[in-house]
Amino acid sequence: MNNLTPAGQNAVNDLSQRYNISQDAVLHMLQAVINGNGTMAQFSHPEVGGSGQWMQGGMTMVGDMFNNNLRAFVSNLCGELSNLIAQQQVFLPPPPGSKQNWYPTEFGAPSASGGQNNMRYAYFANSHRLVIEDQGNVSIYDTLNHQIGGVSQQQSGTQNLSFSSQYGYVNLFDLPLISVNGRPPQAPVAPVQQQPVANIQSNNNSLSSSDIYGAIEQLAHLHAKGILTDNEFQQKKAELLNRL
Repeated sequence: MNNLTPAGQNAVNDLSQRYNISQDAVLHMLQAVINGNGTMAQFSHPEVGGSGQWMQGGMTMVGDMFNNNLRAFVSNLCGELSNLIAQQQVFLPPPPGSKQNWYPTEFGAPSASGGQNNMRYAYFANSHRLVIEDQGNVSIYDTLNHQIGGVSQQQSGTQNLSFSSQYGYVNLFDLPLISVNGRPPQAPVAPVQQQPVANIQSNNNSLSSSDIYGAIEQLAHLHAKGILTDNEFQQKKAELLNRL
């Protein structure tokens, strides 16, 4: 693996020396933690006891299940790797034009990334940014002081998307939205206040032609939504037309 940043390479060298394992073993565990979005890892390397699993704040399983020293060794290593990818950029960004380069290049390489269903995300710890691509739309959020570590999605789409941080789970829409497809987010449009049908009926005598046509449009809208039946719509429409 030759796409480490200088800081990432230094971190791998340091972990290799302190844990007395090869850089290849560190890189294998690093990729396993990244694949688990920083909160879990599935690995298989002889220098860490073969196959095993690690979960942040949870159980660590190693090939030699009764070797407590090995279990603690793997747990500490994965914990450091999880903190590493949350705090700094460890991989170089993909070259321009790469299919993986779907997020803004100025953020560099993501500290964590993944995807579910038709959605994918990338978290940039140094920039405090979270980038979401959903159905071709790219949205950028400010992660504030959250350190994003994992994603949970109940259903397809982003409506039930939440991320784990050092404070627990945070809903996507609790984060400030910076831009959508490179543009500032649009302010929500205020709903149009519609005149109640009762008021339309009570003011029929003073309605102008334009008011009557507007009232008919409102009735058509209510009819389309199923609030008025066919007979009610036709009756009230006829009453208004008789005022012309």
